[in-house]
Amino acid sequence: MLLAENPAGLDTGDTAWLLACTALVLLMTPGLALFYGGMVRTKSALNMIMMSLVSIATVTVVWLVAGYSLAFGPDLGGLGLIGGLDHLGMAGITPASLTGKVPTLLFATFQLTFAIVTAALVSGAVADRAKFGAWVLFTVVWTLLVYVPVAHWVFAPGGWLLTRLGVLDFAGGLVVEVNCGASGLALALVLGPRLGFRKEAMRPHNLPMVVLGAGLLWFGWFGFNAGSALGANGTAAAVLLNTQAAGCTGLLGWLLVEKKKDGHATTLGAASGAVAGLVAITPSCGSVDLLGALVIGAVAGVVCCYAVSWKFRFGYDDSLDVVGVHLVAGVIGTVLIGVFASAVMTGGPVGLLHGGFGQIGKQLLAVLVVGGYAFAVTYGIGKAIDRTLGFRASAEHELTGLDLAVHAETAYDHGVLGHGSATAAAHVTSAPSVLKAPQS
Repeated sequence: MLLAENPAGLDTGDTAWLLACTALVLLMTPGLALFYGGMVRTKSALNMIMMSLVSIATVTVVWLVAGYSLAFGPDLGGLGLIGGLDHLGMAGITPASLTGKVPTLLFATFQLTFAIVTAALVSGAVADRAKFGAWVLFTVVWTLLVYVPVAHWVFAPGGWLLTRLGVLDFAGGLVVEVNCGASGLALALVLGPRLGFRKEAMRPHNLPMVVLGAGLLWFGWFGFNAGSALGANGTAAAVLLNTQAAGCTGLLGWLLVEKKKDGHATTLGAASGAVAGLVAITPSCGSVDLLGALVIGAVAGVVCCYAVSWKFRFGYDDSLDVVGVHLVAGVIGTVLIGVFASAVMTGGPVGLLHGGFGQIGKQLLAVLVVGGYAFAVTYGIGKAIDRTLGFRASAEHELTGLDLAVHAETAYDHGVLGHGSATAAAHVTSAPSVLKAPQS
């Protein structure tokens, strides 16, 4: 077998690092499947897992056909809004093509894994009640109309938020977290609340599965953030440490609030707090120093512990707290770049601790633009699918459980754990008042 020589300019160390990081980020989606699957009731656990797994397939096909070209192809019209179709079907990209010092094929695959997990994250907002076929179609349309444009604005050379506004988003606070959170809110409003929402006990059925999923997410997050340095270098090392620090203070912050509010520190709270901290550090990990990372993670853990209860106050059923964790922590991490940005990390823009205010305004504007765009377009997509195919599962299927009704499977032996309860699932920490309700 003949092997082609490495093209001039390729760095094998950077390439090896990004290969590993790509695998780590892909692992986040099966991790998310377990995280979400453990948070719903037994009767819909497999359906929740399937919504994540099928996203791997649908988003991959969309990305390879047109998504990568539209997101990272040469800017169309010089407006910074969308890429062209130069690389439709990955045309014109060969093993010798480079992006920086790594193969473009590898860079495209790395970015693909971001698109996959972002789409899968949205599913948590509509757990227990979405038609599986409608969800499959949604991932295709949403990736093209929502994820791809936002990725171009923030990540692509020439993207208007990056180039013209000077927004800082190292690894996807806007592209992934604010995007999926605003989209999840829109889709939750389209489908409406689950049967029994705010009336019945809403607890996860398998907390060890939730913790396992959170662990896989944390593990993959090192590839997510540190891999965004696109090299095995000092920046990647600093980003990796910032990621670990924020995950830990997010966990501690959430548990402190839980203990104060409810008198108990829970495993679900620990997992959720870690995720909140990791979400918040995603945009800022390449802009802040270690002290900034510690503070950002702690703020996210504290605020998100309160934010997950907002759905009960305002009446939107964000089943697994995509809004309360991903949107809220994504906003926190994105905006606090303007407070804690370090010249040592950025080589340029600095935050309030170093005497500047302008970056906060830029970050806030980016949050409003991305959040508003994602919400509006997702709402339109959801409504269109609902009025044509129907997006919400029938009441009978929702009560029986989507696992048996849609997939003809059950996660557990019925003799051990029943699947027919009508109670809905959500964070136990979101509704402490239901702790004494009978377990389904």
